[in-house]
Amino acid sequence: MGDALVIVESPAKAKTIAGYLGDGFVVESSIGHVRDLPMRASDGPAAYKGEPWAKTGVDVDNDFKPLYVVNADKKQQMANLKRLLKKADVLYLATDEDREGEAIAWHLLEVLNPKVPVHRMVFHEITKGAITEALDNTRELDRRLVDAQETRRILDRLYGYELSPVLWRMIGAGLSAGRVQSVATRMIVERERERMAFRSADYWDLDCTLATRGSGAGIEFKARLLEVDGHRVAFGRDFGDDGQPSRDDVLILDEVSAGVVRDDLEAALVTVESVEPKPNKLREPCTPLRACTRRATSPTCGLTARRCRTLPSRRPGPKLLSGLAPTT
Repeated sequence: MGDALVIVESPAKAKTIAGYLGDGFVVESSIGHVRDLPMRASDGPAAYKGEPWAKTGVDVDNDFKPLYVVNADKKQQMANLKRLLKKADVLYLATDEDREGEAIAWHLLEVLNPKVPVHRMVFHEITKGAITEALDNTRELDRRLVDAQETRRILDRLYGYELSPVLWRMIGAGLSAGRVQSVATRMIVERERERMAFRSADYWDLDCTLATRGSGAGIEFKARLLEVDGHRVAFGRDFGDDGQPSRDDVLILDEVSAGVVRDDLEAALVTVESVEPKPNKLREPCTPLRACTRRATSPTCGLTARRCRTLPSRRPGPKLLSGLAPTT
């Protein structure tokens, strides 16, 4: 009978695990990933070099089918694994139990094409007990993890492969972009285009500090200029992104015209023609409760009991709110 071949990811793990398993087992490493999408069109098989998708290695016209090639630096190791597999009567794939590890195990199956029984062996610590337990409790390959890793890899290639050379030219050599960086870069580009298309507009307004005369002299209040000769004064909200006024019935003051209005106001006697009272409710902050965490961290909390989200779901009764002053 032949030995059992156990394939892990790193040579260091292979050496340690071989000592735990002992005779009857040959432990070898894949040295990481064994296959990947081609780095360039020339890396793929000759039959695909004329295809328009050969550069990315993803057939976008055929359900995004990926084209995998054995990494150039792994060909010798794969030949060694094939040689060892010919002498084995069982194969254990003991790569890491994550997306990448599951994908490595699947690629090993695709390349080695074993004719002997295959078991997926997983462990989370390199101890004799953990290795023995993993050997006794093998499972099938999890294709969901394999599909997840493959999908992420394809997205990286489709959305980042063309962007990385731009980063090399614009920022620095050696940078790479993928499914995350490409989206972030797109957002930055769109924001920059908005900034470049933005057109500024100048407008002036006027705020006044007025003081009463007569019996109630000395009471100051602030006022804002809203109209001049029946025309409403323009504010920032009256301009579009192109810097032009969004409506025609507004008066756009410049520095000179605003100065003229200011001088006229300083020389004139301003009269209050009417006062329009508007009702306004002022609510006192809620009485501190034991369950209120906001008050403990922010003594100046001004939320009312009705709006405070840190209070219990059961609204406090009148007794707990007896310290509230009536609203006015």
